[in-house]
Amino acid sequence: MKRLLTLILSLAVALTATAQRRVVATAEQSGADEVVQYWNNSTAPHSNGITDDETIDDKLNMSQTTYTDLYIYIADPAKATGQGVVVIPGGGYYKLSMLYDGFMIAKYFRSIGVTAIIVKYRLPNGNREVPIEDAVAGLRYMRAEGHKWGVDPEQVGMLGSSAGGHLTALATHSLPVEERPKFNILIYPSTSGDMWSNYRLQNCFERLLGKWRTQVDIENNSCENLVTPDTPPTLLLHTHEDTTVPSTSSTSYYKALKCHGVRSALYLYPTGAHGWAGHDEWHYAEPCKEAIRDWLEIEKNRK
Repeated sequence: MKRLLTLILSLAVALTATAQRRVVATAEQSGADEVVQYWNNSTAPHSNGITDDETIDDKLNMSQTTYTDLYIYIADPAKATGQGVVVIPGGGYYKLSMLYDGFMIAKYFRSIGVTAIIVKYRLPNGNREVPIEDAVAGLRYMRAEGHKWGVDPEQVGMLGSSAGGHLTALATHSLPVEERPKFNILIYPSTSGDMWSNYRLQNCFERLLGKWRTQVDIENNSCENLVTPDTPPTLLLHTHEDTTVPSTSSTSYYKALKCHGVRSALYLYPTGAHGWAGHDEWHYAEPCKEAIRDWLEIEKNRK
């Protein structure tokens, strides 16, 4: 009887851990061709410890994420370039800005012949390993499954916006050199710990590392300190007017790239508040898209 009660209790705990509501954007909301559930807190190597249901608001921001989903955007075979991009949305590590940092960007890539996968990652809740392993999972999935969509596994890069840019750089440097993406595109990325001075950015680092983070933790997760000659070529896009993540976050990362001889480019536009990605009404939307297209063409031809 004692063993039976123990078994019932164990099953109850397991069911509670997996009974959280999973949020998936509709096809109309996301425009994705496929959505794949990759893993969740119960099946992934690490858990973020969140026990609440996932939520989505009317702006398609997702919060309390405990499931890792991959939204797949397959390029038309008639104009596919053979390239793939893994998209990591921002949101300050407390939400995922899926609409503009995710869906709009992925649909743009698909329109120019580049297959894209958006990683709906689990928020860290103080455990940095959780979003890093999710971002890496998206990269590995694209390389393993991309042949079905005409993607060359040697032509896969990553794009991250805001906190997603920070996560992209962290995930990149967590991998062995031979497994890293071919290139990175970082849009208003919060890559530098030196810039976590305003309250928004301090809170962002706290959500990633936990409230008892040390200065050493911050320095070890400041991506300019991770750059080596083996860092993938990187395109950086930012604006002078960004007060949420100052443009010096991009310039410090760019400086580290240049000091280590890494192929890189920085576009610093004069106007535009934080979060302009995916907004076609932004004054520099077309020049920004052109910069991305040029970068992809350069990287496609780079051996």
